[in-house]
Amino acid sequence: MKTRIDMDFVLVFTLVAFSTCSGFYLPGLAPVSFCEEGKGGDDCQTLIQLFVNRLDSVESVLPYEYDVFDFCKDDNERRPSENLGQVLFGERIETSPYKFSFKKDVKCQELCTKVYVKGKPEDKNMLDFLKRGMQLNYQHHWIVDNMPVTWCYDVEDGQKYCNPGFPIGCLVTIDGRAKDACVINSEFNKKNTFYVFNHVAIKITYHNGEGEGWRGARLVAATLEPKSIKNVDAEKPTCEGLPMEVPAEFDSDLKITYTYSVTFEENNDIKWASRWDYILVSMPHTNIQWFSIMNSLVIVLFLSGMVAMIMLRTLHKDIARYNQVDQGDLIKVPSTQGKSISYEDAQEESGWKQVHGDVFRPPRKGMLLSVFLGQGTQIFIMTFITLFLACLGFLSPANRGALMTCSVVLWVLLGTPAGYVSARLYKTFGGEKWKTNVLLTALLCPGIVFADFFLMNLILWVEGSSAAIPFGTLVAILALWFGISVPLTFVGAYFGFKKPAIEQPVRTNQIPRQIPEQSFFTKPVPGIVMGGILPFGCIFIQLFFILNSIWSHQMYYMFGFLFLVFIILLITCSEATILLCYFHLCAEDYHWWWRSFLTSGFTAVYLFVYAVHYFFSKLQIVGAASTILYFGYTSIMVLIFFLFTGTIGFFACFWFVNKIYSVVKVD
Repeated sequence: MKTRIDMDFVLVFTLVAFSTCSGFYLPGLAPVSFCEEGKGGDDCQTLIQLFVNRLDSVESVLPYEYDVFDFCKDDNERRPSENLGQVLFGERIETSPYKFSFKKDVKCQELCTKVYVKGKPEDKNMLDFLKRGMQLNYQHHWIVDNMPVTWCYDVEDGQKYCNPGFPIGCLVTIDGRAKDACVINSEFNKKNTFYVFNHVAIKITYHNGEGEGWRGARLVAATLEPKSIKNVDAEKPTCEGLPMEVPAEFDSDLKITYTYSVTFEENNDIKWASRWDYILVSMPHTNIQWFSIMNSLVIVLFLSGMVAMIMLRTLHKDIARYNQVDQGDLIKVPSTQGKSISYEDAQEESGWKQVHGDVFRPPRKGMLLSVFLGQGTQIFIMTFITLFLACLGFLSPANRGALMTCSVVLWVLLGTPAGYVSARLYKTFGGEKWKTNVLLTALLCPGIVFADFFLMNLILWVEGSSAAIPFGTLVAILALWFGISVPLTFVGAYFGFKKPAIEQPVRTNQIPRQIPEQSFFTKPVPGIVMGGILPFGCIFIQLFFILNSIWSHQMYYMFGFLFLVFIILLITCSEATILLCYFHLCAEDYHWWWRSFLTSGFTAVYLFVYAVHYFFSKLQIVGAASTILYFGYTSIMVLIFFLFTGTIGFFACFWFVNKIYSVVKVD
């Protein structure tokens, strides 16, 4: 299978250039006009081509190509060019035999007939694979004019849900229980029987352009209703009758005739720019209780404000006290009792100044810490730019694969800041092995991610899944990594090592100070474990919807709200780390370098625990391969999130420590 990769860097840079414009609905996507047969032209198409995408299931992580299930194929099958994001997500879009003439209704059109002969092993294997797909509730994903063809049906409370996919069939179990879509029809009642949806009634809604300055009409909706119909005469199908049964035991020859009908409907109330609204509004995560989300945000902001206020007031008193006690042995310092306190009393009350000679002592394993911080900086900038572009509409669901393509291209191009930050901090730590530092920054974390990704790809390849990345794409990713990202990392490291080491506000003593016995709460592990609770508390609601979009195949489009949560996460990680860092310094424990990174980075551990809970409570995934794939991809997410949050906490604490020790008088 040949997959053409459209690595269009010019497009990405164009999107960035246009990001300051208010623009139209979906930048980069132009409307297409359709005309009736005989009235078309260069600016108005007559033929409507339906495209098919991969099939997936909420019960399996393994997607498959359309052709694998032995459905009707296009005689002149062709694939549109796919960008890198589509290939990485396993999208396999191709033409289908479903072709319509604009405004030409079709009542019952035969597409093809599949015959399965008893005794032929290849036919039995093909039919078994189809039944396995129905048992796991695999879903079609069709596309018309870059819009998903949706199956709309009523759900609870009289609401309508429009699913951007529809099942290939359903199953009535051996005990008579109707599974999945079999509940929609009372005629699906035969035990231990599959019902294949071999007929689709498609309705295409269009907006007429007469009087609006453009020719023809534009498609604004495409919906369908799947049906199971057994046509007695395959040559003259009626699209009426009993359901198409597929017995669990292949004991006789079987014919499945695939048919379709098409109707066109005019609706000038729906504009082309808002044609996705009916899908997005009906998605489950738009019906959540917004009050509860806003309440969570208010709580997080309130706690963040309280932390900031306490820190500022306490620090102000500490700094005033230290600067005053330096002027004499006994000084009146404002206190709740209004008494005079001595220098020793001041030190006993708060001891962070006592460790001024050790607080900037280089950490152990400074090489590894600097490498993590360089990679974390790269991920942070990539995430910020990607979310910003998504908020502007450039990376909407209509622009397929754009989100992943943008992320990968940005990560590749941001090797320079990663190398610079890593080299500058490593030099500050007193490191001299600059070659090792640069190589680890460029290869360590990306190498772990690529190795995990490669192993997952091997599993997909063995299982015959469409999500298996072609060899050419893997070579292209390696070329981007070693041909662009690694050299840019070396460039950043070159400038980082040329710069002088970061100057600290106080000198470091030659002999390390002994750390006194710590209480339970100021020991490293309890502080690190507590540090990740508050940041996780402000993301777990959005995390649920993100996991739904990845594993339950739902569209995610609330990027504005996600960007707000991203900002709150930055604030919360920073303040929680600063607060715990202050407590540890007051307890005269000056080992804050790694602790600041791990305190906020521990949020990733909570993310992993939540992902495990989500797997067992929300998903119905079956099979060892799907389970391994789920946790393999989750591990990549956790590692990236660990580097991201850890870097935020480190730099917040780094700024805080430099700030407080630069404003006190030190002998």
